Amino acid sequence: MTKIEPNKFKQTIADIYDRRRETYDRGGGDNWHYKLANRLVQCANLQSGRVLDLATGTGMVAIAAAEKMGVSGRVIGVDISSGLLAVAQQKIDAAGLNNIIELKLADIETIDFPQASFDYIFCCSALPLLTDVTADLHLWRSWLKPEGKLGLCVFAETAFVAGVVLQKVARRYGINIVMSDLTGTEAKTHDLLKTAGYRNTQIITEQYGYYTDFESVAIKDWDISLQHPHCQPLQNFEPQQLEQFKAEYISELKDLVTEQGIWNDITTYFAIAKK
Repeated sequence: MTKIEPNKFKQTIADIYDRRRETYDRGGGDNWHYKLANRLVQCANLQSGRVLDLATGTGMVAIAAAEKMGVSGRVIGVDISSGLLAVAQQKIDAAGLNNIIELKLADIETIDFPQASFDYIFCCSALPLLTDVTADLHLWRSWLKPEGKLGLCVFAETAFVAGVVLQKVARRYGINIVMSDLTGTEAKTHDLLKTAGYRNTQIITEQYGYYTDFESVAIKDWDISLQHPHCQPLQNFEPQQLEQFKAEYISELKDLVTEQGIWNDITTYFAIAKK
C-alpha cells in the first residue's frame, strides 16, 4: 500500500475512519455493516470473475465476494483509510484469502484502472462521501466489462434520524448539508444510474430501522454527526451559535419521541445495474 496525499476534505474522511478502525465493524450494532455487505453481494448474484470493491473499509464486501467466488475469482479492494485497510488485511490473512484479495490505499475518485477490467464493481454505503457522484459512476462504468454489473448500497433521504434533523435545522442557518440526497428515493437512484449510462437497473428496498432512545440521538449521534466532513460549516460556528443550533436540534428530536422511543429509519436500496 503506497502513501497518498488527498485534499483536506478527503484527509478529514481518512482521519475519521482511521480513528474508527477498532470499532467500525461494530458500528450500528447487530452486525449491521456485515448484513449490508453480504446482502449487496447476494443481490448481485455473483459468479466467478474480477471484482472491484470501492471504499472497501475493513473488507466486508471484498471478503464476502471472495468467499462466494472461491479460487476462481480475484478481488481488488480500495480505500482512503490506511487504518481500515490494516484491519481488512488482518481479516483477509485470518480467512486465508491473500491469493484472492488485493488491497490498495487510494482515493476512489482519483484512482484509475484500464477500461473493461472488471466483471463486478461494488460500492457499499460510501456515495455520500464522494465529491462528484455522477462523474464517478460514469468512470466506474468504463472499468466494467461488457454486461458487467455495478452494485451499490445506498440510503433513502429519510434514513438516519440524526442526519435528517441536522439537515432540517441547518437549512434555517442557510447551510445545505448533503447526505443521501442523490439516492433519496428509488426513482432518484434509478435516474442517477441511468444518467451515468447504466441499464437494466434493479433496486431491492429493505428496512433496517429501529427505535432508539432520545439520549442516544441527542448526545451520541450529535457528537458523531458534528465530526462528519459535510458538517464542516457547523464546526466553524462560534460556541454560542453552536449551542443555539444544538438546542434547536434537540427540540426537533423531542417532537419525534414516542412511547417506543425515536424511530431511526434506515430505508436501504441495493441497486444492481449493468453496463
